[in-house]
Amino acid sequence: MKKFFIILSSLVLFSLLMTACGPQAATAVPPTAAPTPVASVDPSSLSQKGKLLVCSDIPYAPFESFDDNGNAVGLDIDMAAEIANRLGLKLEVINSQFDTIIEAVSGGKCDIIMSDMNITGDRNKQLSFIHYLQVGQSILVAKGNPKNINAATDLCGNSVAAESGTTEVDYLQGTGDYVGKGLAAACASAGKPVINVVTTSKDSDALQQLQAGKVVAYFADTPVAGQYVAQHPDQFQLVGQPIEPLPVGIGVPCGGASDCTSAPLTPLGQAIQTALKSMMADGTYAQILAKYGSKDAAVTLP
Repeated sequence: MKKFFIILSSLVLFSLLMTACGPQAATAVPPTAAPTPVASVDPSSLSQKGKLLVCSDIPYAPFESFDDNGNAVGLDIDMAAEIANRLGLKLEVINSQFDTIIEAVSGGKCDIIMSDMNITGDRNKQLSFIHYLQVGQSILVAKGNPKNINAATDLCGNSVAAESGTTEVDYLQGTGDYVGKGLAAACASAGKPVINVVTTSKDSDALQQLQAGKVVAYFADTPVAGQYVAQHPDQFQLVGQPIEPLPVGIGVPCGGASDCTSAPLTPLGQAIQTALKSMMADGTYAQILAKYGSKDAAVTLP
């Protein structure tokens, strides 16, 4: 009996070691329940059978980040896990760089994008969107506001950090949907110099620019900037008023159309929209928003 116990213990230890040494995927903690699917999904429309692959730019808390065990967590991740669950699929999160995330989903590396992505005219030409949030943008500065930044135009002539490919960058430099408007136009109207926009490939790198004193401010979506203040109240503070909320969407390929703006949702997109509507109907959507302090970001689908 003792010999059997020793052999069994060795096998368990070997199994644990093999698990620890194996590759770690950026998978989300699955929902606890497995309801009857609210819509069917054609397996041929998925990158991998039985899975919903979601591209997300991590970290960008509270929308997406990693927990201490390397699991993807956050508002977007919980939403995506619940959508996958209601479609009878297993969620897999693909950590992606934001400025190439559209190319990733268009190239089949994932099925959809859930990464706090604002719906813009340029992006809508490349993807169909399911509107699921409404989020503003805010200015984050060092604690004590040493550069006396109290309004958006106080950023004129200064260096400001933001993640590459975001609407924050467009707003600061007058590109994308902000051509002829945004803060670049406001600076010009006030006779002030242009902003030196410092872009980084990851949002966390943009924050480090502020931490290192290389820029006077960091610009991001309000829940993200607010999260940094909550985590580091001795280092950061919000200034000015949040920029008007913008629509945030789940990005879905539109089936090869040259312009997705008016293209109907694909069957996969329709299934995802159905799952989202069911979450709104039974209160799960509201519960997820409340969990992350984002009740004000709620929208209603037609």
